[in-house]
Amino acid sequence: MTYSSLRAARLTGCAVVVSAFLLTSCTASGSGADSAANSPSPAASRLRTATEPSEKKRTEQARAALAAVQNGAMVEAGVERVTDGIHTEPGLSKGKTYRLNLVCAGSGSAQLEFVPSGAGAGATVPCDGSVVQKRIAGDRLARIVVDGAKGATGVIAWQIDAL
Repeated sequence: MTYSSLRAARLTGCAVVVSAFLLTSCTASGSGADSAANSPSPAASRLRTATEPSEKKRTEQARAALAAVQNGAMVEAGVERVTDGIHTEPGLSKGKTYRLNLVCAGSGSAQLEFVPSGAGAGATVPCDGSVVQKRIAGDRLARIVVDGAKGATGVIAWQIDAL
């Protein structure tokens, strides 16, 4: 056996093992067998119930703040948990100007950056419900990244408007 065919055989074997593992994991978790073991504990249920309304409320607050400043046609928008952050590569047209609006509702702050860094100036986004706006050009933007600072909680709503 040549080196390349041995390598291909190993890769194929790994792919088969991983596929079987994933299939077994998905099938076992959705089979309904031992549903009591898969159900959350009462403490986890109370915690989730206690946090869901505040997350929903924060999402509504952030969306309302964005709606108040909308200027132009919406191109792309979303809401994410601060702990998950925003990582998007919007499809923008060259030669057009856009406005990125960000609102963080919660506590702490998040950091906005553009990749590559020459695509736009970064900013700190406080999680106090205020709107942070950045003008961006479609021909220079590649990726928008917003990550929460350590200990930050809440949601980040964002919207890109074509001007």
